[in-house]
Amino acid sequence: MKRTIYISTPGQLKREGNTLVFISQEAGKKVIPVETVDSIYVFAEITLNKKLLEFLSQKHIPLHFFNYFEYYVGSFYPREHMNSGLIILRQAEYYLNHEWRIGLARAFVYGSLSNMLLNLRTYASRGNDLSTQINAIEELFDELNQASSTAELMALEGHARMAYYEAFDIILANPDFSFEVRSRRPPANRLNALISFGNSLLYVTTLSEIYRTHLDPRIGYLHETNQRSFTLNLDISEVFKPLIVDRVIFSLINRNELKPGDFSEKLGGVYLKEKGARKFLEAYEKRLNETIMHKKLGRKVSYRRLLRLECYKLYRHFLGEEIYSPYVRTR
Repeated sequence: MKRTIYISTPGQLKREGNTLVFISQEAGKKVIPVETVDSIYVFAEITLNKKLLEFLSQKHIPLHFFNYFEYYVGSFYPREHMNSGLIILRQAEYYLNHEWRIGLARAFVYGSLSNMLLNLRTYASRGNDLSTQINAIEELFDELNQASSTAELMALEGHARMAYYEAFDIILANPDFSFEVRSRRPPANRLNALISFGNSLLYVTTLSEIYRTHLDPRIGYLHETNQRSFTLNLDISEVFKPLIVDRVIFSLINRNELKPGDFSEKLGGVYLKEKGARKFLEAYEKRLNETIMHKKLGRKVSYRRLLRLECYKLYRHFLGEEIYSPYVRTR
């Protein structure tokens, strides 16, 4: 099974023969069989050369870069070996047709709200009073069907997240990880730092999965297709944030695996230290590989596979074979 490689220490990434090698002062020389690599995430300063990039392109391995503050900054995206001219035309057609675009955008928001509710109901069943937040989100479903623009849908999703995030302090009940208010750049506290880091990871993971299909990630429907490099990955990620990112955060904090000492304050914001980031990455990868029963397929699949399946559903939607319906976990 192929895996994601996370590089969090400075060093050199190079090609040696028909394999990858990472050399660092901390770990020495580490050989990485290229056949086992799905994608590479870089969080530290590394050196590389054109020979390596040609090798990664040949093997269809995306290379994703994050900056000092753990924000995604860009990707080396190998030449699109899976792209289909027909699908690109169909994606553009669905974007330019207002009714079709709104239908897709509404589906992404529906999936997002439904999976938020799943989390809230799960933790409510464990004795937490989350009725106010649950009711607030449930009431938004009527407005969802009435929204006539992507701006309205984005605003509606934003209102749902406000109610949803209000529940975090109840779910976590940890003063070291109080929510207060959503803040992004810079994140104002530890919980916001985790949300931003996790969301950024999911955007890139989804981008890697899109790359393995015929879809073009540059054409999105809920998020405006403008000067951003990629937007379809943002759309799909909205459906899965509650199921992947938020559940990783809840688990790490409730199990006391992340502590205040795993964070530091820099330039007016709060960020994970290297040790804390490694803990998050380990838990994130574990969640992606966790399997659940897929009713339609009649077998268990991983969350990473669910992301790919979501891409395939969109592919069939654009070909007119099946109306897209977002993945919603029911329990």
